[in-house]
Amino acid sequence: MTSNSDEKQPVDTQQNRIEAELAEPTPTHTDTTNAQVTEQPTKIVRRFVSRHRSPLSVLLLSAIVGLFAGLLCTAFDMVIDWVVNERSHWVQTDGGVDVLTIAAVVITSALLSAFGFFLVNRIAPEAAGSGIPEIEGALDNLRPVRWWRVIPVKFFGGVGAIGAGLVLGREGPSVQMGASVGRMLTDIFRIKDDEGRHTLLASGAAAGLAAAFNAPLAGIMFVVEEMRPQFKYNLISIKAVMIAAITATVVYRSLQGQGAMIPLPAHSDVPLTALALFLVLGLIFGFIGVMFNRMVVITMDSFERFHQHDTKRFVAVGAGLGAMFGLMLFLLPTLTGEGVELIPDSVHGDFALSMLALLFIARLITTLVCFGSGAPGGVFAPMLALGTLFGTGFGLFCMHLFPHMDITAGMFAVAGMGALFAATVRAPITGILLVMELTHNYELILPLLITTLGATMTAQVMGGKPLYSQLLQRTLAKQKAIQSDAENDVESEEKTERSADDTQPGHTQPTGAKPKP
Repeated sequence: MTSNSDEKQPVDTQQNRIEAELAEPTPTHTDTTNAQVTEQPTKIVRRFVSRHRSPLSVLLLSAIVGLFAGLLCTAFDMVIDWVVNERSHWVQTDGGVDVLTIAAVVITSALLSAFGFFLVNRIAPEAAGSGIPEIEGALDNLRPVRWWRVIPVKFFGGVGAIGAGLVLGREGPSVQMGASVGRMLTDIFRIKDDEGRHTLLASGAAAGLAAAFNAPLAGIMFVVEEMRPQFKYNLISIKAVMIAAITATVVYRSLQGQGAMIPLPAHSDVPLTALALFLVLGLIFGFIGVMFNRMVVITMDSFERFHQHDTKRFVAVGAGLGAMFGLMLFLLPTLTGEGVELIPDSVHGDFALSMLALLFIARLITTLVCFGSGAPGGVFAPMLALGTLFGTGFGLFCMHLFPHMDITAGMFAVAGMGALFAATVRAPITGILLVMELTHNYELILPLLITTLGATMTAQVMGGKPLYSQLLQRTLAKQKAIQSDAENDVESEEKTERSADDTQPGHTQPTGAKPKP
């Protein structure tokens, strides 16, 4: 059954009918018949499909974005591995206690870190930190993407800071570099369409995360879930994001292999009576996540008050942190680096409960210091390590408290990885997918769901905001303050010029005029 408006339309082809429907004004609501009510959903579907017919150019460019982002982020990963392995091998072959060896490692760590801080301060200040808030701001057209500066600074600066042993992750730089590749290609191919530029920017971000963690599903869901306020979801954009993430993952696996990034033993099914314990763990992680986000902002503000964006002070902070973590490579190596290597050790039960507590507190402090300093590095991997340490400790405690339950500490360790991520970033589905793709532990999906849900609900009840949203708001507030100061300076200069002109005799009264009595 068709409406009266449909009878007046030409019936040449289906395409003509769709175009006519899009062109005609919305009819007024009069006496609506049943036929018109059933027609309305069909018209909506037709409009949606006609607006989002697949433009092959955007989808093809998304594959190219995934290819280049995958190559760039995989190279970034390989170079960092080479730097870290070479320094570790150097320490082991030379005994690790020789004075000259210690001095050499400390000095090289200080130089590597200082180099990364110098690049950020002088070339691309937006490359400080993880860079993910910058991409979220760019998706809203609130922040620029200077890819010609960000890509080299994030690559070499990230290699310096992470290679020096600072507690930083690779995923933040990978996301920002991947998104910058997307913007680079839109500029090279001179794409002026806002929707196309937005789609390729989001595709690059997904490709970067997929290549950083060998996790295509997590990369796709991160853009859809975490960047949901900025991501313009439609049939083309989601296809482009999927194509870019798949392509980047294929590139990574062809160069680095297809195994799990964090191989863990398979776990048996969790007893149904123990699921309440995972909910309790999630509630605790919700509180930790909110506190962690607040401490990140406090730490960043403290560092900025110290260096005040002065190059010498900022580079001195980087050199000091590099020297400190270079020395800790000999004294306390478990407190340096991303912490990914601690995850299998924790799951296998290599640490006692007291050691897990000490490691969690110590690495929490080092994570806040390194990430809050403004170094070019992310926080995903350090958060996964923190979640594993706390989850393992909670599991050991539950095993002593309920010895009759068929549970292991490794179950809670895997659940803790996703829970802290969900509480801080407020992206529970991304956290679940990330943990499963990193560990290939698909048997623990139900405990993961319960733990991440509890963590997210607790964080929401406490009024905590997602980490990257807080950092973006902080950046925008600083940007607004700088613009306001600049406008005030311009106004003060104009007032000064006007007052100077008014004081000149030639401007006070015309030539030849009689002076006033």
